[in-house]
Amino acid sequence: MPLDEFEPIVRPAEPLAPHTWFQLGGPAEYYAEPRDVAQLARLVERCQQEDLPVRILGGGSNVLVRDEGVPGVVVRLPESGFGQIEVRGRRVVAGGGAKLGHVISTAVREGLAGLETLVGIPGTIGGALHGNAGSRGGDIGQWAERATVLTRTGEVAERGRDELVFAYRQSSLDELVILAAEFELEHDDPEQLTKRMQQQWIVKKSAQPLAHQSAGCIFKNPRGMSAGLLIDQAGLKGTRVGGAEVSDRHANFIVAEPGATTNDVLRLIELVRSRVADRLGMELELEIEIW
Repeated sequence: MPLDEFEPIVRPAEPLAPHTWFQLGGPAEYYAEPRDVAQLARLVERCQQEDLPVRILGGGSNVLVRDEGVPGVVVRLPESGFGQIEVRGRRVVAGGGAKLGHVISTAVREGLAGLETLVGIPGTIGGALHGNAGSRGGDIGQWAERATVLTRTGEVAERGRDELVFAYRQSSLDELVILAAEFELEHDDPEQLTKRMQQQWIVKKSAQPLAHQSAGCIFKNPRGMSAGLLIDQAGLKGTRVGGAEVSDRHANFIVAEPGATTNDVLRLIELVRSRVADRLGMELELEIEIW
């Protein structure tokens, strides 16, 4: 095996379905959970030498894995080595593997406002920054002051605010790994913040598929419009292909029933796109990543 020296942290043919919200898809050729930045950097360098592609898996909420699986190495950053959260005055510093929800609740507890509008968005800080996660109240990029990244060649680099560019569901942070990020927030009353956060959470959860369902948000909202509303207007709520169904609670979610395959989801995505284009003249763009 080309990665023998990393045997304690690398597993061959690891099923990826349990690591994603959809709970679908085939295995990774190799799956790795490095303990710290130094080990991660060595692994990335080795993969380069062996010509093995590397992908980073965050919380798995924005990824759909193909049934045939993923070639190369899929790396997940464990919270133990990459999930630290630190508060310094108005600044919150968080590791790329920290859960977004943990960072939000830490900020709110410390009386720091800004991130609470993102409550209920799943995933890690690294994934949230890479895709500039957001809601109606704003996005994560507007609060980011600095990011520490690992390049595809295995070098650690800093990106200051003047180098960071954020747009709707995208960012200039397309390096291999976001190792850590620093956010500058605003002082506010912790009690008021907690109330606002709880209200946001209740509203968000009431409009999404039930917690036990394997599901994912599929399309970006076209400028000034709601993808879910367009799909609903096209009469597609409840539409099924195999074991995949457009959620009847929120049409921009696809729910994978037991026995569904990734292929079912992909065929349903194509059906939704073509119907919305035919009936409403709108081209829907994917928000989810397909591996």
